[in-house]
Amino acid sequence: MTTTEETPRLPFARANALAIAPDYEALRQQAPISRVLTPAGDPAWLVTSFEEAKEVFRDKRFGRSHPAPEQASRISHAAIQDGPSGDFDTEEQEHKRMRRMLAPAFSAPRMRALGDRIDELTTRCLDDMQAAHDAHPGEPVNLTELLAFPLPVLVICELLGVPFEDRGHFRNLSERIAVMDGGADAQAAMNEFKAYMTGLADAKRANPQPDVISDMVAVQADDPTFTDDDLARMGAGLLFAGHETTSTRIAMGVLFLLTDTTRRDRFAADPDGEVNQTVEEILRMTATSGTGLLRYAHEDVEIAGTRIMRGDAVLVSSDAANRDAAAFADPDEFDPGRTPNVHLAFGTGAHVCIGANLARTELRTVFPALFRRFPDMRLAVGLDDIAVRVNRVAGGVDRVPVTW
Repeated sequence: MTTTEETPRLPFARANALAIAPDYEALRQQAPISRVLTPAGDPAWLVTSFEEAKEVFRDKRFGRSHPAPEQASRISHAAIQDGPSGDFDTEEQEHKRMRRMLAPAFSAPRMRALGDRIDELTTRCLDDMQAAHDAHPGEPVNLTELLAFPLPVLVICELLGVPFEDRGHFRNLSERIAVMDGGADAQAAMNEFKAYMTGLADAKRANPQPDVISDMVAVQADDPTFTDDDLARMGAGLLFAGHETTSTRIAMGVLFLLTDTTRRDRFAADPDGEVNQTVEEILRMTATSGTGLLRYAHEDVEIAGTRIMRGDAVLVSSDAANRDAAAFADPDEFDPGRTPNVHLAFGTGAHVCIGANLARTELRTVFPALFRRFPDMRLAVGLDDIAVRVNRVAGGVDRVPVTW
């Protein structure tokens, strides 16, 4: 093990919004798993290779809980992905309950049924973009503010049963809980977020609706071990993840398509024919987190010849794994014709992201609709002028100025 002075510390700097830090490749050349320091300054293992990332994702000896939480490495001072979560003795049981509870709402058939509604909501956002363009001719339109953010919010609000008019409130809370050095303010925001979800659950208890929060309330009525705090934390997590990560991928996907006019024109010429593979390539190449997905070793484990001790923090960088030349030819090239494209954007194994079907449905709807409506859309600024949110758990960009 290297000394603290020699150990690289996350997050790594990258050249622009579409790149990932070269440090990942440098580390992978040395070993698939490397010792790093987290943004909080604690030791962790960083997984950068595709095969080892899959192995950790699928290995039940890794989890989000910790055998001694007070001794666990901290990842950041945000209020999510900051350290251990869940109970070490019951994590697997709680995870299975969560999947059973949420699987029907996030199933592929349910997403297909939601497709027409997502199409309507997309059209509403595109109308708002056109109205902003018409109101201020010649001025750029911020695609993040008028499409990439509001569309996933509209969709997740409808699915969960959250009032869309509360979006300003929970957007503020979402941003505060995800600041990596947020500290006390991030924790205060999480408490506010949980209180907000508790209020919604109370309303659903009195007047159930066909939505996910009502489903959770119904489970709670039959399972007293599913506490109010469990429900509030899960609801806040779903609301955060349901809009934050998809918003980032819409914004990044537009950047990937607009930074190469040949690529844009190819997609705009046949958006329905190109969309599925283009979306998968956007998912593969979008760099989201500056840390990776957090796991703790529940027992001593050997991965790729590296001994990981019980309680060690392991950060699985899907971003790096998805750029591994051992798994993808020309990994830094955006290739919408790439086949196969079995990336790890949603993880894999038992803990694969439950919202993967929802995210794909949204992305497969929004990009064809956007480029049918505005086929000659272009960036209003250079890629280097688009700042990356480096101090946020989910990364992303604040603005994507476009014109047409």
